[in-house]
Amino acid sequence: MDERINSHNANPFEDPAGSEGHIELDAAAVLTVDRNATLTLGTDSLIVLDEGLRHRRVAKNGCGLLPQLSKTTRAVPFYNILWAELTSFEVTIHYAQPAGKKSCRVGYINYTVTDKSLHAHTKRWVEALMDRAYPSNTKRRKRVKVLINPFGGQGYAQSLWTREIEPIFAAARCEVDVEKTAYRGHAVEIAEKMDVDAFDLVACASGDGLPHEVFNGLAKQKNARRALRRVAVTQLPCGSGNAMSLNLNGTDSPSLAAVAIVKGVRSPLDLVAITQGNNKYYSFLSQAVGIVAESDLGTESLRWMGSFRFTWGFLVRILGQTIYPAEVSVVTEIEDKHAIREAYRHAIEEQQAAAAKLTQSETDDDSLLGSEETVVPPLRPGSERAVLPPLRFGTVTDTLPSDFQTQDMPNLGNFYAGNMCWMSPDAPFFPASLPADGKMDLINISGLVSRATALGMLTTVEHGTLMNHPDVNYRKVLAYRITPRMHQTPDKRRIRAQIGRWLGGSAKQKEGLIAIDGERVPFEAFQAEVVPALGTVLSKRGAIYEYDGPKPA
Repeated sequence: MDERINSHNANPFEDPAGSEGHIELDAAAVLTVDRNATLTLGTDSLIVLDEGLRHRRVAKNGCGLLPQLSKTTRAVPFYNILWAELTSFEVTIHYAQPAGKKSCRVGYINYTVTDKSLHAHTKRWVEALMDRAYPSNTKRRKRVKVLINPFGGQGYAQSLWTREIEPIFAAARCEVDVEKTAYRGHAVEIAEKMDVDAFDLVACASGDGLPHEVFNGLAKQKNARRALRRVAVTQLPCGSGNAMSLNLNGTDSPSLAAVAIVKGVRSPLDLVAITQGNNKYYSFLSQAVGIVAESDLGTESLRWMGSFRFTWGFLVRILGQTIYPAEVSVVTEIEDKHAIREAYRHAIEEQQAAAAKLTQSETDDDSLLGSEETVVPPLRPGSERAVLPPLRFGTVTDTLPSDFQTQDMPNLGNFYAGNMCWMSPDAPFFPASLPADGKMDLINISGLVSRATALGMLTTVEHGTLMNHPDVNYRKVLAYRITPRMHQTPDKRRIRAQIGRWLGGSAKQKEGLIAIDGERVPFEAFQAEVVPALGTVLSKRGAIYEYDGPKPA
């Protein structure tokens, strides 16, 4: 859960930056709403001081006959504030209120200003609260195209939207247009035909499949580059795979993700151009050949296991020392793991400096209202071209450029390229990945490592230390081409291999598997190339994902 939604500061007047003493409160930050209550704009929270809270009765306390001895003060982080308004002399504030360990619901604060002479002050105070709730880089009243996949996950997307997400968007005064997808590829058609000037974002109530389709639909528009720049693509996690939300929203909770989107900052995202045969499309998340693809797509018959099917498929293939031979050609940018960590550290420092600069500019300007400042670099007038950026390294059907280094890998176990960190709630496979560094993170692992070593690797994934393992090749790359081929099992191991396929859920599988953003594509050669900052998303921190980064070796 987002720490701001779940925060309960023991002393809300204490400076969270750690300075001694108490905050110097400006008179303009305090609003007296009646004789016993005040609302105060603190450093990072709205402070509600109400003597009446001490004497309120609740049903859980002696059937409501005994007073609840609660504190008279509570703090609501500005991040949680969804909307505030003044109607006549009545102040109403809607906010995200914690509801259990991993969700929130809409709560409200309502007071009447009894001193009629304070009307002008109250109006300014409400505007100041909204300025703090929505900093200058965060757009209010976002215009949202919601796409609901009623078939994704376990089929709960519609009910999750109605119960957990829609009330939050409504409280934040978002303008919402809802449409259900009816079949695979429907979201591509919707995004291709949508008016990109009518919406700020597309929010996919689904797994990772719908965002993939939306990016590719926008890429089919007549002015594709403008469409991908103009409309942000986001995920309301309602599917079996919710990696996009984990990385950008920091949660796979539908309600917490809804708040993160309401407060989200427009941010650039690298996309990966995939060419296979005569087809071209874009990936935002990952590409997998080998054990990860097989453990995901090759365990469909084991869906009765729930999410454990992936782990089970992984274990069966690891213990069977399954190999997936391929020829791999790569354009490597950073190969040294220490240099990769340093590049990530530098990105963190830049992000922190940018955040401090934004905070300082808001502190220097008492009026925080103003136009939204986006970290997505705008297109210059006259530079909007209908065509997408040309591919630097060509396509899979072209002669391989000299930039590539080619290696035959007859014993390849796992080939996994990622554009985001989290692949699932317990699998930060790519801890050094960044949203817009112009590079992919690539992992290669031999299929012949010992079973004990392979099992040890599995435990490092959850802790984000897989890249530190000496048997893991982890590098930053600009492009690659992979030509997979089926492994020819020796006769003496054929029965053993058949048992392994049966246990792993792939007894009827006739060919290898390739997964692009979790979706199956033909088992044939493909080429991938990073297209820097082509896509747009909403995120919390812009330049980095919701992860602490690579761990020291």
